Amino acid sequence: MSRDTGPSRHCAVEFQVLPARIGQVRRIVSAQLRYWHLDPLIDRVALGVTELLANVHQHAGPDKHCTVEMVFLWDRLTVSVRDHDPRLPDLRASDGLDTGGRGLALVAALSDSWGIREQHDGSGKVVWFTLPAPFTRPAGAVLERAADTGAESRWETDVPTDGVAGAAPAGERQPRASHV
Repeated sequence: MSRDTGPSRHCAVEFQVLPARIGQVRRIVSAQLRYWHLDPLIDRVALGVTELLANVHQHAGPDKHCTVEMVFLWDRLTVSVRDHDPRLPDLRASDGLDTGGRGLALVAALSDSWGIREQHDGSGKVVWFTLPAPFTRPAGAVLERAADTGAESRWETDVPTDGVAGAAPAGERQPRASHV
């Protein structure tokens, strides 16, 4: 059985990081992973995203706008959070009594790799992590069989074009999801 070698899958959500929004974005991310049939990754991705968004909420300057992006290519899922604060986070050693400061250590522990990338124009940073994706059939997959051999011959996939919507409280910017 061969892997789908088609185009990558992409989802991005832009929003203002407020405590109520973190849960909403976690649900959007989880729904997208279910759509891509990456259910085994939901808990780890949701935890990583929650930690990174908590960092933005706690440490970023007054501009709390950010973008959460997921890219699924081949057998790897990359999740990133981009904000507008140019200050880079620190991976700190913490003892058992600390009540905070474990977010990046947690992201490092749950992922295969992670890192921080400064925006070249000084307009912020991107914190990212990767996870190996389990082999699953893509959403909307049609498996064709060769008539004589019964062997699987190819995958065809569809990619969603509809956004994810939800009501935003008055005066708050609505999270926006885009799928490519």
